[in-house]
Amino acid sequence: MLLTEPLLSVEAYVDFFSKQEMPILRRTAQELEYFQKEIMETVSAREITTAVMNDPLLTIRVLQYLQHNRRKSQNHDITTLPRAIMMIGIQPFLTIFTQAPVLEDQITDPQHLLGVLRIIARARRAAHFARDWAIARHDIDVDEITVAALLHESVEIVCWCFAPTLVQAVYAQQAANPMLHTHVAQRHVFGFSADDLQLELARAWEMPALLVDLLDTENSPDNPRVQTVRLAGNFARHLSNRGWDNPAIPSDLIAIQNLLHLSREQLLHRVGVPMEHQDRFLLDEPSEFA
Repeated sequence: MLLTEPLLSVEAYVDFFSKQEMPILRRTAQELEYFQKEIMETVSAREITTAVMNDPLLTIRVLQYLQHNRRKSQNHDITTLPRAIMMIGIQPFLTIFTQAPVLEDQITDPQHLLGVLRIIARARRAAHFARDWAIARHDIDVDEITVAALLHESVEIVCWCFAPTLVQAVYAQQAANPMLHTHVAQRHVFGFSADDLQLELARAWEMPALLVDLLDTENSPDNPRVQTVRLAGNFARHLSNRGWDNPAIPSDLIAIQNLLHLSREQLLHRVGVPMEHQDRFLLDEPSEFA
């Protein structure tokens, strides 16, 4: 079922989206089927984790499944995919999730499919940045940060899956007015921004409380774990729009540098700035790091 007209409240959107069954990527489905049929005896939880981490839609399904099938003896949330897979068991995991519907079979419009695949690629990039920065910060649990960053784009991914014409209207407004911020365009079209929906939808999906907290940038804006997730999402989004020429990149680099406490040269190397762009970003280095 596709949503073609805006709804009247955040609660209405949350109710609609939370009732939809999440598909998974065809590539993910093929990998799971291969694991199940060809190498069941030797496949490792690490291999399965890698496949799941490349698919934010399957990540949502896995976390939902865990919450809906929580054991009475379980006194804490499972917040990382390796733990989730070990909790479910490799064979049951593959049996359960190879039955998921496939995204490419559900979305027949090529432009809509391209739209969701681009956001999924952006989510993967954000998760990559967040994981690397969490390692640099010696975070207490790098996998939690990685999952939270992967889910940072979940609202836009779900909107592309189930309300693609509305998302296209957002992009059309921004194309007509390049200075229009994304959250403003989203409110024009949907009545609400992705940020407005993010936490409420995560709660409706029964995401673990710790992951919801990591996505809540207003509640703990100075928490370095929350900052890592937020900055990774912003940085990946800006790079996907105009690349290294995006005017928001210099501000992103300052914020990331403050988070990681690296020299500007170290930071540019860490985030993979191409050589042809490095000189101008070196000129922007804050004085305390110069």
